[in-house]
Amino acid sequence: MKKTYLIFALALGLGWNTVKAQQQDWKIVTGKITTSWSEQVTPSATLPEYPRPQLVRGNWKNLNGLWNYAIKPKSDDKPTTWDGKILVPFAVESALSGVGRNVGKDNILWYNTAVALPSSMQGKKILLHFGAVDWRTTVYVNGQEAGTHEGGFDPFTLDITAFVKKGKQDIVVKVWDPTDEGVQPRGKQVKKPEGIWYTPVTGIWQTVWVEGVADTYIAGTKQTPDIDQGSLTIAADVKNVKAGDIVTVAAFDGGTKVADGVISGENTVLKIASPKLWSPESPFLYDLKLTVTRKGKVIDEVKSYFAMRKSSIGKDANGIERMLLNNRFVFQFGPLDQGWWPDGLYTAPTDEALKFDIVQTKAMGFNMIRKHIKVEPARWYYYCDQLGIMVWQDMPSGDLGNGWENRPGVIDRATDKQRSAESEGYYRKEWNAIIDHLYNYPSIVVWTPFNEAWGQFKTMDIAQWTMDKDPSRLVNTASGGNFYPIGHIIDLHNYPEPAMPDPAIYGDKRAIVLGEFGGLGLPVNGHVWQQKDNWGYQSFKNEEDLFKRYSGFADRLETLIKQGLSAAVYTQTTDVEVEINGLMTYDRKVQKMPLDKLKAVHQKLYNPALVTIKP
Repeated sequence: MKKTYLIFALALGLGWNTVKAQQQDWKIVTGKITTSWSEQVTPSATLPEYPRPQLVRGNWKNLNGLWNYAIKPKSDDKPTTWDGKILVPFAVESALSGVGRNVGKDNILWYNTAVALPSSMQGKKILLHFGAVDWRTTVYVNGQEAGTHEGGFDPFTLDITAFVKKGKQDIVVKVWDPTDEGVQPRGKQVKKPEGIWYTPVTGIWQTVWVEGVADTYIAGTKQTPDIDQGSLTIAADVKNVKAGDIVTVAAFDGGTKVADGVISGENTVLKIASPKLWSPESPFLYDLKLTVTRKGKVIDEVKSYFAMRKSSIGKDANGIERMLLNNRFVFQFGPLDQGWWPDGLYTAPTDEALKFDIVQTKAMGFNMIRKHIKVEPARWYYYCDQLGIMVWQDMPSGDLGNGWENRPGVIDRATDKQRSAESEGYYRKEWNAIIDHLYNYPSIVVWTPFNEAWGQFKTMDIAQWTMDKDPSRLVNTASGGNFYPIGHIIDLHNYPEPAMPDPAIYGDKRAIVLGEFGGLGLPVNGHVWQQKDNWGYQSFKNEEDLFKRYSGFADRLETLIKQGLSAAVYTQTTDVEVEINGLMTYDRKVQKMPLDKLKAVHQKLYNPALVTIKP
């Protein structure tokens, strides 16, 4: 008994020493404000949650934590020595990475780690997953190139089975990112941050993980609900399927099976009797289970979920097109949400932090979020699904600039930007990958290919392609940008007061929305990115004056809804770097206007009596 106790004590001591050593190899970079969640970040358990809620298996291992890193000139070979440790998955420029260094287009960011695969993965196909890496990535496993990827916002997976050896696996990741000196989609990142443009994000910024699967496995699903027919169409991407394999799918309401079927050919259709519809008031989710069997034996099984909901447009009693949710008019109102963090940049410090912004948005009385110029980790959309928040998803911009103009009172159409074949190719490839990646999340009700004509090109072609790619959602062709006669929505940006396009001109063909307005600023001492040169579209000195102005905006929105407005987006959820126009401070420590007051002024905007939809 004493011997057993001694062995346990030694093991416990070794484990504690390992954790302690990791902590000594890493500390947050100081000099900027941080969120309270940064104090919970530890190298031994960095964002440990399962990263793919829409396709769940049990045999996986999280690779987040301390890796070696080096920043070397592009001309150099793979490093033989390392600059130090970096906490993955925080971008190298961030405080939480423990590095806080810029890279630039003339350098390469290198990573290295050694991975011990769990015994449960022996004899399995080994998949190496990256949630997101910005931008061009090359991965080496045990000295051999395993694959490459271009794109800063979409996940990618490499089958590394052929490169695996006994013992630990040596993984090296090479990343090049030109930020705003390239033509690739990059959102609001710039080499020299100022105004509405922010710090670069280079390298790994979402969870890295490995998974052990059977040789035949389900790589993905595509789930399309139809509330009018009471059905769910589901397709499965099954790799290495064999003759005679059977792919079954079952839908559950809690523990009760409500439908099942066999996927043969491209897909199968499940009939969902008396479907419970998803909405912000009642965000009901059904569970899914997909199974591959061979001669009666289960080869692979995954869990997922879906919701029954419909995003469409339809005319009101005055002939004006309105945005509809589940065939009824619901005024869609929410903040412009850019998803930036003072300590993690693109990456929330913890899963609790990731969820917090959504919880607060809901508590303020909003029912929608416009995810602006960024794609979040999969778990963010999962929480929107769970909590009941509609999402408008932007395509991250890149290759900016064109001939756009907007004269007072007139929405003009300018010529599209002429983008190179390379630039166009990067855009199309990543937009396609983003839609595929996010297709199953029911909270997403709108796709937005372009924002404010930033790099807007071939508008008619891109909008039509997006509508054809996903007919189940609305397409907001150009939010505040060049307006062409295509898409479901016409979207004006107007600061600071609410305004809208003329319903007499646009309302009979497209839903009218106010894609950005507000931007009311309030700097809060001790909670700003820098002490001077902060700005908002209109700045205030105290909470009372700020709320009075905001409340007036809500009154104006109520009038515009009656006239034809379907949705509005307030700038913005939080302060971001030098912008101080958030509903919360950048560190999320101060709510600038009381939640109860905000919720009260928002409730009148959801009054169904404001608009009558034609039957």
